[in-house]
Amino acid sequence: MAEAKQVTVRQTGSPIRREKDQRATLAGLGLNKLGRTSTLEDTPSVRGMIRKVAHLLEIVE
Repeated sequence: MAEAKQVTVRQTGSPIRREKDQRATLAGLGLNKLGRTSTLEDTPSVRGMIRKVAHLLEIVE
């Protein structure tokens, strides 16, 4: 079987003074503090969450 692709993201922006849904999206990605990283399965729903808060994230290669 093929191995599931994964994407690693690092939080670079603060959720302070952000909309409630953006804070919830960061929590859904497993991020809540600057510098934290999270490795997630690369699915369309995760990509949509990343796109929603792209200004607060960095994709790690």
